[in-house]
Amino acid sequence: MIEVYIDGASAGNPGPSGAGIFINANGTIDKYSIPLGVMSNHEAEFHAFIHALEICLEKGYDGSLVSFRTDSELVNKAVEKEFVKNKLYSPLLERALHLSKKMDLFFMKWIPSAENKAADELARQAIKKNETGEQTTS
Repeated sequence: MIEVYIDGASAGNPGPSGAGIFINANGTIDKYSIPLGVMSNHEAEFHAFIHALEICLEKGYDGSLVSFRTDSELVNKAVEKEFVKNKLYSPLLERALHLSKKMDLFFMKWIPSAENKAADELARQAIKKNETGEQTTS
């Protein structure tokens, strides 16, 4: 099973934002800290999810059981219901659903923030990288 922890963060709302993605693929750990520019925290959460889906598809995880973990209730509920009230997020949700349907075994679970510290730290690092345009993966 592939476990993917995602988080989006903003310094201000809107403000400089970042995506943090922590992937545990059967013991192999990958970390991503992606600067997103200026946006709201909710937008950053959706972008983190979209980036994580794209990474998983690029890595060929589409045939594996992939479990996404997020502390964003908005993103989790939007994916579960395939609907979001705020029309600003509709295109982001549509993109995320399109990508998630390319996976054979896709699962998303809401987790408390305390269980998402690795992705949160990566997202906060990404906020600082907005000034340099740097992106970190490991």
